[in-house]
Amino acid sequence: MIHRRTAVALLSAPLLLTGCGGGGAEATERRAASADRPARATTPAAAPGASAEAAPQRIPGLGPERWAGLPGHSEQAVVVTGRGPDSPVSSVVLHQRTATGWQPGTSWPAHNALRGWSDHHLAGDLRSPLGVYTLSDAGGLLADPGSRLPYTRSGGFRSPGTGFEGEPLDGSFDYVVAVDYNRRPGTSPLDWTRPLGAGRGGGIWLHVDHGGPTHGCVSIAKAHMKHLLRTLDPARHPVVVMGHADWLAR
Repeated sequence: MIHRRTAVALLSAPLLLTGCGGGGAEATERRAASADRPARATTPAAAPGASAEAAPQRIPGLGPERWAGLPGHSEQAVVVTGRGPDSPVSSVVLHQRTATGWQPGTSWPAHNALRGWSDHHLAGDLRSPLGVYTLSDAGGLLADPGSRLPYTRSGGFRSPGTGFEGEPLDGSFDYVVAVDYNRRPGTSPLDWTRPLGAGRGGGIWLHVDHGGPTHGCVSIAKAHMKHLLRTLDPARHPVVVMGHADWLAR
């Protein structure tokens, strides 16, 4: 297990403005660009698609385009299915590849960004980025619950204020998994490197649900975040496949 220790003095103040849940209801869209933090490096997980022969049982809901974008060596896929292109409501299922194909876990209720989804995410657009992305790093305000991904514990994960529906954001970043969108894999989720530039947003995480839409992240219940942290295994090359149902089915 790799444990990182970040310099809280350096990161805690800026991080109040990072992560998709940051910001108060009073600030909503004006703070959205800040809350979507200048992001670090990463492009969608592009790799040869797994064929039907390689995985006899495919992941339900994924069409040929999405299937082709799934890395052939990946054995874990977190599938986020949005209710619609402009909806903040979604569901999350962890699929794991076995000798007989892909096996689904339980479906968990989730939230995504306030305005739904985008195939060209920009800082402050209040949409979650469509795509297939690797999952390389984790962290949180609380102690490592047994994460297999490298885990950074830091006070920089504090999340004060309220969300779009007036719900408190406290505890939203108790546990996070960084989505490798416009970030540098192999670094703390708090790292601000944004290979595509700050204008393309970043700080897209899987994190603890606060009961309302996010700025760009995907949120699920705390118990489900713990389960992900204890299950996602770097040796199995985990990815997230995220988008609304119609896009996933293409």
